[in-house]
Amino acid sequence: MSSATSFYDFKPLDKKGAEVPLADYAGKVVLIVNVASKCGFTPQYAGLEKVYKDIREKHGEDFVVLGFPCNQFGGQEPGSDEEIQSFCQLNYGVSFPVLKKVDVNGDGAAPLYQWLKEQQPGLMGLKRVKWNFEKFLIGKDGKVKGRWASTTKPESLEKAILEELAK
Repeated sequence: MSSATSFYDFKPLDKKGAEVPLADYAGKVVLIVNVASKCGFTPQYAGLEKVYKDIREKHGEDFVVLGFPCNQFGGQEPGSDEEIQSFCQLNYGVSFPVLKKVDVNGDGAAPLYQWLKEQQPGLMGLKRVKWNFEKFLIGKDGKVKGRWASTTKPESLEKAILEELAK
């Protein structure tokens, strides 16, 4: 989808394979995270859920976290979409949307991830996602406002998210 000019042009699939028009999130701040259930960073689900709930408590539905399971890093997300949903709910009480499993790198990378990496390259201009739990922040205008490495704790992004919400 090289014709995409904004985040809102994409329609990734939910856990059941139905399109999720990102245009539904127009005017909202969105945190995109590639997630995995068997990764050293998996406990970040708890931090993501805390940030999601805390900010939504004050800002309502103006903020959303979207999780994209990915099995490209050490085979750390081998489960089916149903198993992934169950894991997230049972172990971390995840209430934010966790969509269908995708690839984030390579020829089969989801169009959304191709666009995200093009808009906000990583360190030294590298475009590929380096590992699970890499984060992209989308502003109310549908543009990428930031990209953070897997090692960045979700709680440390609260200030950047609140700044975008205040715009």
